[in-house]
Amino acid sequence: MTNRRQFIQASVSGSAILGLGLAGCSKSDDKKSGSAIKAGFVYVSPIGDAGWTYQHDLGRLEMEKSMAGKVTTSFVEKVAEGADAERVIREMASSGNKIVFATSFGYMNYVEKVAKDFPKVVFMHATGYKSGENFGNYNARFYEGRYLTGVIAGKMTKSNILGYVAAFPIPEVLQGINAFTLGARSVNPKVDVRVIWVNSWYDPGKEREAAMTLIAQKADVVTHPTDSTAAVQAAEEKGVYACGYHSDMSKYGAKAHLTATTHHWGAYYTKIAQEVIGGTWKSGTIWGGMKDGFIKLAPINASVPQPVKDQVAKIETDIKAGTFHPFSGSVKDQSGKERLGAGKTMSDEDLGKMDYYVQGVTSKLPKS
Repeated sequence: MTNRRQFIQASVSGSAILGLGLAGCSKSDDKKSGSAIKAGFVYVSPIGDAGWTYQHDLGRLEMEKSMAGKVTTSFVEKVAEGADAERVIREMASSGNKIVFATSFGYMNYVEKVAKDFPKVVFMHATGYKSGENFGNYNARFYEGRYLTGVIAGKMTKSNILGYVAAFPIPEVLQGINAFTLGARSVNPKVDVRVIWVNSWYDPGKEREAAMTLIAQKADVVTHPTDSTAAVQAAEEKGVYACGYHSDMSKYGAKAHLTATTHHWGAYYTKIAQEVIGGTWKSGTIWGGMKDGFIKLAPINASVPQPVKDQVAKIETDIKAGTFHPFSGSVKDQSGKERLGAGKTMSDEDLGKMDYYVQGVTSKLPKS
């Protein structure tokens, strides 16, 4: 990853930043023009070569290439979701950035606070639910990809035990767990999904430990919403399967990696930059899915039978066409309570409030 990180010291973290003089700068900073605007990106984890932050950085680079001469960018990686986040976001706004992209759920309240102090700066927050006059939010329907990976996992498991290394018990993560479970049980009603929470977006040590524990409990397919490749690597080491997340992680588990739910932000970042430059940007919320190009499946492992691949392709086509929704029909939680009636489709509002496991998840949800 030298080519992606030559502009930032590998050891820099949010806690060490006193100003954006230490932040990563893109190559196009050397080609600034008077008409170019500046856009800053705040990342919760190292960029690395796979994962959540890596995908956002690919989006940044795609935007920069598409908007050559019109946009220059900078970034700060490894910014904790706390006081560091406010300091970095504020410094970006005060140093001339016209757009600030804050790319982690825990940045939301800090973005809201800083946005009020910089009304002429556009702030975009990923995965949250708040917005303001100069503050928008954006998210992807990760659960669509999760359902498809669940179908594959349900077909490939021999033990009927699937393992899930989870980050934080927020609606977005619960949507993923439940969609994965529903997908798996749609093809294999015997599936049992077990969840271990690591309470971190990025902690390779904890992620590996959780994956190893799940594998020891006979899980022969593991997955995760966390940022590192640790779960995939653990699966490869132990000779079981894994479904990656964020990026195609197959190079970390050539045999283990069945596929991955991958995220794509470049076209959206380009659109936002074009709107800001053109003076047409308006605050709002977007929740883009597979039909919008936000979510795609990584190539499916050759070990997956062709009929399974064909089945997944058909469901994906239906999702894009709007004729199938992962949360449709009767959906019951662990207690047997019906959360969605037969013949209905879950609303975005109800998805955004999800605070339960569906039937098929045998772990207990942490108490808030």
